[in-house]
Amino acid sequence: MEVKGFDALTRAELDAWEEVRAGNPALDSPYFHPGFSAAVHASGRAVHVAVGGGVFVPHHRDGRLLRPVGWPGADFQGPILAAGTPFRPLDLLGGGAGGYAFDHLVEGAPGFERYVVTRRPSPYLDVTGGLEGYLGRASKSGKDNMGQARRRAAKAGRELGAVRFEADSADADALARVIELKRAQYAATGARDYFAEPDRIRLLESLLKTRDPAFGGVLSTVHAGPRLLAAHFGIRSGGVLHWWFPVYDPELARLSPGWILLRELVSAAPALGVTRIDLGRGEDEYKRRAKTGESVVCQGIVTRNPVRRAAVTALARAREMARNGRFRRSR
Repeated sequence: MEVKGFDALTRAELDAWEEVRAGNPALDSPYFHPGFSAAVHASGRAVHVAVGGGVFVPHHRDGRLLRPVGWPGADFQGPILAAGTPFRPLDLLGGGAGGYAFDHLVEGAPGFERYVVTRRPSPYLDVTGGLEGYLGRASKSGKDNMGQARRRAAKAGRELGAVRFEADSADADALARVIELKRAQYAATGARDYFAEPDRIRLLESLLKTRDPAFGGVLSTVHAGPRLLAAHFGIRSGGVLHWWFPVYDPELARLSPGWILLRELVSAAPALGVTRIDLGRGEDEYKRRAKTGESVVCQGIVTRNPVRRAAVTALARAREMARNGRFRRSR
């Protein structure tokens, strides 16, 4: 395959990318839209694209390792190609690249089966028909939590002031607050700070300004009086909204502000033109309760080096065992 910098792609190649993606339902996530690769590249992190035979694979070069575009913040990954098109992942390796590592590869991506090490669920909400439609498909737990969110929103209104929801805000200050709260959450939990790299802040700022329903950022906020209860920044393409950076005011945790926000967003889905909200990989409690279904994403590495593959496999399986142990204890 020929490898080009993203900004070297021709208009014809970008049009072909959009055409093959539009014809493949497995690629309806906004992460596969060329607008995502364009925004990542413009943020200052170079994006390269392997092109050949009607296939596009946007990626980053990390030494001798290739990683999917947007890594580690891309919750869906894989080659952009027409449904039924064969693909040979080893064709990605060359020019000094020794491996292509993935951690959110869509299940069924052609040619990748032998390189998959582990699989994880990626829950979603079918929000066709808004809140009423969702409640008709939700589990008892999902329905119960949505009912509690309605009552707690009323309580927030009584205690703090009128509850106001904005489904698609362009407020740069509100986005800055989302990033501030998310970084505080990372610090409190000991998680790696995604926003320690300035280009990732620039990425969200750029996406916020992208207002096209075909692809763009979506910032949703819910206030009670002057207080921000919760907010979320995600990306959408057509009818799919990806739940990416949700935050809430920890001082108001007793009100379950995250559920209040999610309920409002589900209610607003028809007006936004959204029929599915992807929650991303993981078995967080709220995802288990809220989901109406789930897809599967895969972790692994494409490499010709058996030692590297064995090391990646051992590490991934050790993490899987530790995660499963924590999950069982939490239940």
